Amino acid sequence: MSSSRSASVSSSSGESTSSKTAQEETIASDLVVTKYKMASEITQRILREVIDRCVPGASIKDTCIYGDKRLDEETLRVFKKDKDVKKGIAFPTCLSVNNYICHFSPLISDPDMILKDDDVVKIDLGCHIDGYIAVVAHTIVVGATREKKVTGRRADCILAAYYAAEAALRLIKPGENNMAVTEITDRISHAYHCKPVEGMMSYQMTRGIIDGEKKIYQNPTEMQRREIEKQEFALHEVYAVDVLMSSGEGKPRETDIRTTVYKKKDFIYQLRMKSSRVFLSEVEKRFSLMPFTLRHFEDEKRARMGVIECAKHDLVEPYPVYQEKDGEFVAEFKFTLLLMPSGQMKITGLPIDLDLYESEYKILDSDIKQLLTSSTQKKKKNKKKKKVNSSQQGNQGAGAMSTEMMEAVEDDGDEEFEDEPDEVIQKKSTGSTSKKAKSKKTTNNT
Repeated sequence: MSSSRSASVSSSSGESTSSKTAQEETIASDLVVTKYKMASEITQRILREVIDRCVPGASIKDTCIYGDKRLDEETLRVFKKDKDVKKGIAFPTCLSVNNYICHFSPLISDPDMILKDDDVVKIDLGCHIDGYIAVVAHTIVVGATREKKVTGRRADCILAAYYAAEAALRLIKPGENNMAVTEITDRISHAYHCKPVEGMMSYQMTRGIIDGEKKIYQNPTEMQRREIEKQEFALHEVYAVDVLMSSGEGKPRETDIRTTVYKKKDFIYQLRMKSSRVFLSEVEKRFSLMPFTLRHFEDEKRARMGVIECAKHDLVEPYPVYQEKDGEFVAEFKFTLLLMPSGQMKITGLPIDLDLYESEYKILDSDIKQLLTSSTQKKKKNKKKKKVNSSQQGNQGAGAMSTEMMEAVEDDGDEEFEDEPDEVIQKKSTGSTSKKAKSKKTTNNT
């Protein structure tokens, strides 16, 4: 009798501790939000640096190496005194060009590719601070300017992907569900006569996990359609929202290019080869359950040997290089989203200059246009106006965030944290008119 009661009390105490720990690891904690912000600031900065290097004649291999090097350098600069805080690359730098869909990140020993004018380049990368992940993907066209606009199918798929990502941003909020996001992505793709890349997914992220329990499907495969479950979004969840749009059929095909990006699975198996055991041990120590590239290993040849047995026994998950048909183009936009009490907080992802793109198609659906011009922030009640304004100085967007942290984020650029929606049909006005409109909008939202 006594023994039974003791076990019950112990179990209850354990559940309470576990629940408290789980709560502390979500963005309900100000410290967790701070770590996400720090990771996002680094991710955004390196993305901009990589974009600047995407010019005619640039080496894709060298650019990927540069991106990873900078992610390592910047993450090493934070939490230097706290040796228990792990940080580093959460997704290796990948540059996938034109009809290549994703995961192109060549090794030192692999053939290189050189960027040229009019190449559609998808840049994908990310880092983490203490397991809190910030990832991003962005699409550019090499050599594009306002005088040399992007037209044709390049412009179509880029605009379709960008607006689908903006629509997803506004739909992913507590009370909405993953099915609604899948549907709106499909409707926007039709407006531009494009196709969402089949089988691609966006994931909920938790500490140390880049592909969590909740999923958002875009253009699901037949197998995925049988497995899809309607899942609602909830407060204090984090998502990596990833939209990939094709000018073609949207059917990914695995290439003959060697897979270089992998992710360790949470699975145990006794490997036979010593080289494989050493490789897996290093992966677990350096990357845990986050994606990595074989380029990160000092002895690339030994890493290539070690990963073979690991993949054979399903200890690591490969990220193959996929492609569309030759002559087609694929665009991608990915951002990290925090569902906060004040609304959706997009902490990674860059805007595009809409004046660079010219498509014969446009969005005519009034419901979609209304969605795209809606705010991601909850409206404040007028009677609490003064109280809100005074508290926003130190607490805007992320609970009780420190002023220093907010300033650090703002110094990196305000675009990714602005609540002002992009215009779908009309271009933004310039000069004093734009400032007055923005001021008026801010007042109304308050």
